[in-house]
Amino acid sequence: MIMETASAILNTLPVSEVRSQFPLLQRTINNKPIVYLDNAATTQKPWPVINALRDFYVNTNANIHRGIHTLAEEATTAYEATRLAVQSFIGAAAPEEIIFTRGTTESINLVANTWGKQNIHEGDEIIISAMEHHSNIVPWQILCAEKKAVLKVVPVNDAGELIMEEFEKLLSPKTKLVAITYVSNSLGTINPISDIITMAHNVGALVLVDGAQATVHLNIQVQHLNCDFYAFSGHKIYGPTGVGVLYGKQALLESMPVFMGGGEMIKEVSFEKTTYAVLPYKYEAGTPNIADTVALKAAIDFMQQTGIEKIQAHENALLAYATDKLLQIDALHIYGTAKNKTGVISFLIKNIHPQDMGVLLDNQAIAVRTGHHCTQPLMHRFGIPGTVRASFAMYNTFEEVDALVKGIEKSKKMLL
Repeated sequence: MIMETASAILNTLPVSEVRSQFPLLQRTINNKPIVYLDNAATTQKPWPVINALRDFYVNTNANIHRGIHTLAEEATTAYEATRLAVQSFIGAAAPEEIIFTRGTTESINLVANTWGKQNIHEGDEIIISAMEHHSNIVPWQILCAEKKAVLKVVPVNDAGELIMEEFEKLLSPKTKLVAITYVSNSLGTINPISDIITMAHNVGALVLVDGAQATVHLNIQVQHLNCDFYAFSGHKIYGPTGVGVLYGKQALLESMPVFMGGGEMIKEVSFEKTTYAVLPYKYEAGTPNIADTVALKAAIDFMQQTGIEKIQAHENALLAYATDKLLQIDALHIYGTAKNKTGVISFLIKNIHPQDMGVLLDNQAIAVRTGHHCTQPLMHRFGIPGTVRASFAMYNTFEEVDALVKGIEKSKKMLL
């Protein structure tokens, strides 16, 4: 049944053609073709993204928003075209709601240091979950310590799912913000984000969604979700590193104080008083990461041209196939068995340390992630030091899953 599904997906998503667009996948390591299964850490980049970066530096390189010469105007047009592409990609109401940052981490910190410092007071409560990435834990810990607010944590069950009954109990009129991941980077769990947003809004709380892992796998429509903030990183969606997005509802962003001071985010400056620029430039101080932002549009275009639904279906088929195959390995335990999950499998085998398994798989040119995946509290919840994590993307194949299984079996014999 799984192979029939796989065959059907392969007829709709031309994986060989997709793979040909990713030059790194042609590499060999130790004279073996690379099997890249570390996509939750970062995705590989297709030729359109690489060419967009090169083209910008070869033909357009200039600072934006500040010049009247041809190069400056061309650079500004290309930069703002990405903003419009992101707006359409995630379904925002206006381009002013799209703020460019260095990534999800900076986006979350921006909200914590602006909206948070303005609106969180002593005794207020912020809710996160036990499966959060450190980037969605530490900023709120810092804010709560400074403001004498309370940080509450939604627990997870043994399957790696949020215990929604406990979330409901945590909500109260004191809840001012719920900061939650859409998809767990460690477990692949897809959280019931629409329900979470509705429940939080019912007690008057705002919701920030960490979309770092969701944006590459799911069709994101922020207006439909009705989240107040949404953060994601370009490098997780086949784009460059060092560029990310913060979406915020326009009225919220307009009401918030500035984050960083400097050029570009100002309207007028005098020694007596400074007035600030309108959205989105209010939050984009200094010269931004122009080339990588321009190339982010190429990544979005590539995903949309390939087909979000086709990508999702292919990744789901890979996940089902890999789960079935891995569970046939004796003594292998998968962490994260949620009913609703996407392309991540975290596992351990008996007493084998994840790092040892990772090294032996690397010797076979199989790239996986090992460790706590910046989710140490979640690892503590399961009583483990970390896991081996295989994560899938549009260019992965069923043959690569077979190679992973074979590699694990070989490594297991060497380690046990």
